[in-house]
Amino acid sequence: MTRAGEATADRVPVPVDVADPDLYADGDPLPVWERLRREAPVHWNAFHPGGGFWVVMTHAPAVQVYRDSDTFSSERGIRLTSAPPAIDAAAGKMMIVTDPPRHGKLRRVMSSGFTPRRVAALEDTMRRVLEPLVDRVIERGSADFVSEVAAILPAVIVCHLMDVPLEEHERLTRLTSKAFGASLGPSGCPVTPVESAEANTRIFLHYAQLLQRRRVTPGDDIVSALAQGRAGGEALTDTEIIMNCNGLLLGANETTRLASAGGLLALIRHPGQWRRLREGAVDVDTAVEEILRYCSPAMHMVRVARRDAEVGGRLVRAGERVALWNPSANRDEAFFADPNTLDLARRPNRHLAFGLGSHFCIGAALARVELAVLLRVLLAKVSAAELTGPVRMMRSNFMWGVESLPVRLRPPGARKAAG
Repeated sequence: MTRAGEATADRVPVPVDVADPDLYADGDPLPVWERLRREAPVHWNAFHPGGGFWVVMTHAPAVQVYRDSDTFSSERGIRLTSAPPAIDAAAGKMMIVTDPPRHGKLRRVMSSGFTPRRVAALEDTMRRVLEPLVDRVIERGSADFVSEVAAILPAVIVCHLMDVPLEEHERLTRLTSKAFGASLGPSGCPVTPVESAEANTRIFLHYAQLLQRRRVTPGDDIVSALAQGRAGGEALTDTEIIMNCNGLLLGANETTRLASAGGLLALIRHPGQWRRLREGAVDVDTAVEEILRYCSPAMHMVRVARRDAEVGGRLVRAGERVALWNPSANRDEAFFADPNTLDLARRPNRHLAFGLGSHFCIGAALARVELAVLLRVLLAKVSAAELTGPVRMMRSNFMWGVESLPVRLRPPGARKAAG
């Protein structure tokens, strides 16, 4: 193995911009990722207007960076498009952009909302939400699975966690998509930076008002837990609470929605796997892990080197950004057998859909249960699913997934219409 001092510092960029959002909206990223894993598993990307950065396309170096929080910091932002003022405002306050040891203190307060007891108690709620939604799609004959099912479940669950009316969260869900620039909006045009900034402002204002109510009348919800919690013996500030509520909204809404829609699309395109699941040849919990690997909603996570370090034979200098490309790492041929194939029985399945190390997704258990309940409801009510229109993918390099999925869900006993 090459020592860090001997690693190449070559900054000649690869002539492919893996961070181009159009690649994910209009193109096919899989052959691009495969080529980069083969020819440039760790490479310098000079295309970004905010400055160059390293891209990690394969599993082993991604694991290295995720696990080494001493060398690779989260406090300078986890997104390529994060604006410096926003990073400065959130660093050390928002859990996902805070390094240890402060990160661990915030995480302990946040984790009170994701105890096994609380997550298990939500299973019946998830089922009661999903069953009529799936029934409605079946009755209508054709519907957009994203807006009619996948987006609603996580919204309802976060409503329960925060104890807010569903209508409030429906508005927040729309604002979240705008804030992260993924939604095309009603005009079919990409969200502008001004619209994204305005959506962020509205989200923060909502949480400020919610926090004021919880300080006066606390309850058994995660906002109240944050308002009363203490990190390292100190009460959390309003800014810390509001920022962490925003982080929870992103993780709960975007990740689960995209994994649910992407999972159904994968099953439609792999009918043999759907059949194995229906016949009981595959365990639902094992299938959930493969769907998470195959769909990998969190496209990239950024770290910044605190000191010089070698990553995949490249010398990363102190202060340089490293973007871990999760869905590519989760299709690494050197780590996963036949990685572009959906195999619901895949074991072991040490994917990176939730990250790794100290920043492993705090809502991972909740997301897994949501996906498992969705699969069980589909298995009980649906014999087959088929596309009824074009699939639209998100225009984003931060979240990867389906924005519109028109489908027909057929109940057991239903026959496909002739022609």
